[in-house]
Amino acid sequence: MPSSQLPGGPARRSFALLGPSVVFDPLTQAVRRDVADIRLADRVFAPHYAAPMPRRIATEASLLASPESDAAILATLRPGEIFEVLDIAGGNAWGIATAHNLVGYVDEAALDSAL
Repeated sequence: MPSSQLPGGPARRSFALLGPSVVFDPLTQAVRRDVADIRLADRVFAPHYAAPMPRRIATEASLLASPESDAAILATLRPGEIFEVLDIAGGNAWGIATAHNLVGYVDEAALDSAL
């Protein structure tokens, strides 16, 4: 059966997206091209969703706008603050600094064990 034909229905020749697209602020909403915070699943389509894993900041760390070491510093995270990890790769954790309501990257070594 052709992919454009639904069982019991006529062949579909086109489709339309209805409603406006929502633009997310990457500084305050955890959405990337490859993964999104599971709490946003009702508002964004993503290839993967991640549940936040709360971790404490063990040592003072910079919250960076991107994983590069020379990226813009968004905030300074203090020991004891909570960072909700959504992804870890290449020694960096991506997630949400809850005290600052900002999304960014932090050195994985600055994180304490899970709560």
